[in-house]
Amino acid sequence: MFQEEKNKLYDEYAQALLNNEKSYKALKMEQEVYKQTLKQFDKSERDIKALQTVGHIIGEVLENLSDEKFIVKSSQGPRYVVGCMKAIDRKEITTGTRVALDITTLTIMVVLPREVDPMIYSMGEETPGDISFESVGGLRDQIRELREVIELPLKNPEIFRRVGIKAPKGVLLYGPPGTGKTLLARIVASTMDVNFLKVVSSALIEKYIGESSRMIREMFAYARRKAPCIIFMDEIDAIGGKRSKDSSSSDREVQRTLMELLNQLDGFNELDNVKVIMATNRPDILDPALLRPGRLDRKIEIPLPNEQGRKEILKIHSKKMNSIEEIDYEMLMKLTAGFNGADLRNVCTEAGMIALKDERDYVKHDDFVKSARKIANTKKLETRMDYKKK
Repeated sequence: MFQEEKNKLYDEYAQALLNNEKSYKALKMEQEVYKQTLKQFDKSERDIKALQTVGHIIGEVLENLSDEKFIVKSSQGPRYVVGCMKAIDRKEITTGTRVALDITTLTIMVVLPREVDPMIYSMGEETPGDISFESVGGLRDQIRELREVIELPLKNPEIFRRVGIKAPKGVLLYGPPGTGKTLLARIVASTMDVNFLKVVSSALIEKYIGESSRMIREMFAYARRKAPCIIFMDEIDAIGGKRSKDSSSSDREVQRTLMELLNQLDGFNELDNVKVIMATNRPDILDPALLRPGRLDRKIEIPLPNEQGRKEILKIHSKKMNSIEEIDYEMLMKLTAGFNGADLRNVCTEAGMIALKDERDYVKHDDFVKSARKIANTKKLETRMDYKKK
């Protein structure tokens, strides 16, 4: 009798434990549902609040009258004496600061960042890619000179202070097309933890008077705020050509843009942690004022690769190609006389295309020979220019 009572109590206890576990799981599920409901409620509340919120007026601070009163010019034109929210740090409000004003009381509600043209933002979104100096062949001296001017001042500025000299501001890369000027600028930006602005100089020319100069000012102001920063201006001859007396209205706008660029490079505002790289294949037409030291402190010629350079470039571009036999680079080096870096990369690409045409998944030495001869024939169409210093 006692054993039966004991078993019954044990069964009741086991059932109670089972029911308790089920209740606990149900409670956990209800808690999760409750959390999700709270999140949904908060989101709905924010959405409703956003729909009911009245927009603000954008203005610019003209003068600080006191810690509580400011003269502000609204985007609509009129000027007002306004107050400020207590939560805003008064040190952030200075002359020229963009602010958001309440639409009814005109109280300063938020301190806004400086206005930047969307085109400037798009320049900053340009990523240099994951590349390194090992992917460049035949330019050891040029790479060293470029790193001395751009990388060293940004990484170790105290070295220049110790010696008692000012760090260089910029560098000009010049030479024939396809020799790797843009590639070098991309590699410098990729190997350093800095912001990078890539500018196509021809895109800065606007049809309205003063717009191009404004773009230059905003670009350098943006770079100073994002320092350390590298500005790469490709095809600088589009705005940096020599000024002349006889010019049309469009030429005068280009000249105004150049003068603003000269002012930004060597004006009152120092480019402490901002370095400028310019590239061109027409150094002969650049304005002397742009080339003088203090603006572009170093001019680096990026020449056509010599025999050893061509060999290095061919090895770099053919390294990942599937080959079943040894490639005679000495022979290819002689076949590709006068080729630039882009041509040598094209030799490897064409060799792969020849292999695909023959329905092969590997390349042979003959593919490279045929490719080099084919590209040599097409290069006869190119005009030549003497880049040697006179």
